[in-house]
Amino acid sequence: MRFFISAVPFFDANMVVHAYQMMTQDGNKLMGAVDDYRMLGGELLAPELEFLREVGTEPFAGENDFFVKISKYQLLVGMPLSMQIPPERLVCVIHKDTLSDNAASAKLSILKRKGYKLAVDGYPQAISMDTAVKVFDYILLSSDDINFQTELKEIRPYIFKIRLVITNVPDMESFKKYSGARGVLLSGNFYSKPITKGNVDISPLKINALNLLGKINDEDSLDLGEAAAIIERDPALSISLLRFINLMNPDRSRKIDSIRNAVAILGQKEVKKWASIAISVGMGEDRPSEITRLSLIRAKFAENLAPAFEMALKSGALFMAGLFSLLDVILQMPLEKAIDEVAASAEIRTALLDRKGQISEVLSLIFAYEHADWYTTSILMVKNGINVEQLSQAFLDALLWYRHLLDAIAEEDDNEAITDANSET
Repeated sequence: MRFFISAVPFFDANMVVHAYQMMTQDGNKLMGAVDDYRMLGGELLAPELEFLREVGTEPFAGENDFFVKISKYQLLVGMPLSMQIPPERLVCVIHKDTLSDNAASAKLSILKRKGYKLAVDGYPQAISMDTAVKVFDYILLSSDDINFQTELKEIRPYIFKIRLVITNVPDMESFKKYSGARGVLLSGNFYSKPITKGNVDISPLKINALNLLGKINDEDSLDLGEAAAIIERDPALSISLLRFINLMNPDRSRKIDSIRNAVAILGQKEVKKWASIAISVGMGEDRPSEITRLSLIRAKFAENLAPAFEMALKSGALFMAGLFSLLDVILQMPLEKAIDEVAASAEIRTALLDRKGQISEVLSLIFAYEHADWYTTSILMVKNGINVEQLSQAFLDALLWYRHLLDAIAEEDDNEAITDANSET
C-alpha cells in the first residue's frame, strides 16, 4: 500500500459518532502538502477507491456513514459506480468547485439514483442553496475558513433539509458553541484535547480497576493471586474475564470454577492484555465511545509499529502507552494525575507527560497520522526510517484487529442470548 489512509470521526451534539471521513495522501509525495488538484492521470488511478473496493467501509466506519472524496475527473469517468463499489454507507464528497463543471455535475444525479449519498465540501457558490438541498445530503464547512461565519449564517435556514458538518473544530469551547445547530455533526481535535484543570471523584469500581491496572503495570512480575483478589471484588471485571476465556475456548471444553482458576489458566501475559483492554473499556463507559475506540486502536497501532522502530522487546509497553494516551479524557482529570492512578512505568510516564524517549517517537507518529497531518507524518517517517508500507499496514491491521474484537464480543453476546433463551424454555 503506497498511500497513507486515516479515518476521522464526525460527532453529533451528544458526542456520539455518526460517520467517518477517509483522509488519504500519496505515500510517494513525502514532505508534500495534500494536493486537491492532482494531475489527470493520478486522478484516474483512484488508489483510495481501489482500496475501498477491496477492503470495504466496515473496518473504518462499522455501521456508520463513510465519507470519501470524489474528484471532478473521477466523476466524469463514472466513479465510484464504474468500480462497482456498493452505495451502502458510502457518502461521496464533492468539492464545491466541481459544481462549476456542468458535465461533472450531471453525474451527481446518476449517483443519487443509484443510492449513493452526496456531500458538498464548502459553500456551493456555483448553485443556489435551494438546488443544493435537492442534490446533497450533507454540506461540509470548515470552522477555520475565513468566510465560515458568513456561510454558516447563509446555511442556517436550510439545515432542516441538509445535514451540516463543521470540520476543524479546535476545542470543546468551539464544539459547545457550534453543536446547538439542528442535526449538526462536528470533527476536529476537541475530543482528544488533554484535561488541564479540574478534578473529578472516581467511583469505587473505577478505583478497583485502576488498582488492577497498577498491578499489571508493575515492572516486576505480576502476582496472579493478587490480581484474582482484585478481580473478585468487581462483578463487571469478573464477567469480562470469564467471557474473554470463553472467546478463546468456544467449545466450552475448559470448565472454570473460580476467578483464581480463570487467572491461572490465562497466565501472566494474557491476563495483562485482557485487563488492559477490559479496564479501559469499562472506565470509558461514561465517555464517548470514540474515545475507547481510539485508545484501543492507538494501542494496537503502537504495538504493530514495534518492529519498524526496532522495539520488538517493548511491544507491550507500546500497547500500554497507546492505551493510556487518552486516560485524562477517560477519567476527566489532568494526565499527570491520571497516570499516577494507573501506576504506569517510568518509561510510559516519560513518553506521555514529557514527550521524550523512544515510545514518545512512536506516539508522535501515531498522533500525526490519525489527524491526517501528512507533513509531520512524513518528517517523522524519514527521521525514524519508516517506509509507507510499514506505517499504512500497521494502521490497517490495528483497525482490523479492533473490528475482530468487536465481532468476537458480539458473537459471544449472541451465544449467551441463545443459551439464556434455551434455559428458559
